Amino acid sequence: MIPNDTIIALATPSGAGAIAVIRISGKDAITVAAPFFKSVYGKNLSNQKSHTILLGHIVEGKQTLDEVLISIFKGPNSYTGENVLEISCHGSPYIQQQIIQLFLRNGCRMADAGEFTLRAFLNGKMDLSQAEAVADLIASDNAAAHQIAIQQMRGGFSTEIKELREELLNFASLIELELDFAEEDVAFADRIAFKKLVNKIRIVLKRLIDSFAVGNVIKNGIPVAIVGAPNVGKSTLLNALLNEERALVSEIAGTTRDTIEDEISIGGIGFRFIDTAGIRETEDIVEGMGIKRTFEKIGKSQVVVYLIESPKFATHGALFKIEIDKIKTTYPQIPLVIVANKSDQLSDKEKVSISDEIEGIHHLSAKTGDGVETLKEKLMDFVNTGALRNNETIVTNTRHYNSLLKAFEEIDKVQLGLEEELPSDLMAIDVREALYHLGEITGQVTNDELLGNIFANFCIGK
Repeated sequence: MIPNDTIIALATPSGAGAIAVIRISGKDAITVAAPFFKSVYGKNLSNQKSHTILLGHIVEGKQTLDEVLISIFKGPNSYTGENVLEISCHGSPYIQQQIIQLFLRNGCRMADAGEFTLRAFLNGKMDLSQAEAVADLIASDNAAAHQIAIQQMRGGFSTEIKELREELLNFASLIELELDFAEEDVAFADRIAFKKLVNKIRIVLKRLIDSFAVGNVIKNGIPVAIVGAPNVGKSTLLNALLNEERALVSEIAGTTRDTIEDEISIGGIGFRFIDTAGIRETEDIVEGMGIKRTFEKIGKSQVVVYLIESPKFATHGALFKIEIDKIKTTYPQIPLVIVANKSDQLSDKEKVSISDEIEGIHHLSAKTGDGVETLKEKLMDFVNTGALRNNETIVTNTRHYNSLLKAFEEIDKVQLGLEEELPSDLMAIDVREALYHLGEITGQVTNDELLGNIFANFCIGK
């Protein structure tokens, strides 16, 4: 059901600021607000055109609460499809609450999390995948995540799904029609054309499913564990990568006893760097717990940066190689970047010697910053940004991914049915299931529980 009451919420972050925006939505939004708004030019809020702004005061009786600007958006040409008012007031938390409380006493109720966007979906202003993209856009913290969210909010992903579903629906209708004439043994659906369509749908679904590996990385960032023996410069490297003093640095071995995490954007992609406790034998219980956590973080990382101390390579090279082999053997699926730190203390000849010993090793000085930018470029090699550069649809939402997997499974069944020339009634079941799962993505098929789960994760006021 489409709600018909009037809702209100703060649309900007809570706390003090220069201005705050309070949003009101509902068919009676203008009627509710009009008695409490006094235009400085004597204009009546009730008879103003849509997409206009009025300057005036919010008043309660003889008390003036604030001087405000009210933006008017009349339905259906508004974000929610209803009448919407956006009150720009001064950013005092006291003023914000005074205005909100005034309208709560006079015909409004507090909006639930994501209720403005929910109403936009229910009123046909956007489909479900576009609505979810709104939350992704708000949460985007790097260029790539922003690009994907914008593309999805504009309907790039949902348009692709809707077109596939529409084509499949046309054939489904013909198959259903065949069931009505089962006794006459009439075939309305061209099986050759149907096979081509099913194959096309499989290819598109497979591409979208495969894109989730990249999309999930872009959305959530790439976890990179920085590991190595104590005092090799792991914390110094973290600080150099972040360009700030994030981790404590000391000449005392074992300074870092727990993991320290922070994130930066490299080439528009979020990288979450994890500075770990130095790996060594220790009797210190707390340090031992930190080392145990180091190995846990390695297992959860998508890239591992293993640091060695360049000046010690001549005497400790064999130990370094043992640790490198240990990590490679324990975590064979995780890419390993081997970095020789403190390269500023070596001659070019010594660097070449180390490179001959360990293939692909990267030399840098975390202290001076030399080689740090090159390391960032090296890390970008582990991200397949081809689809992003080509502006292809990339799936980032786990719910969409699961629905695509289920739809692909049903399409596989349909393809098998066509190859084995199964009766129409059996294939119709699988086609209906595929249509259902594709419809789940865009909201053509939905239920209250699904909507509740999706919009509960939105912020209040959106």
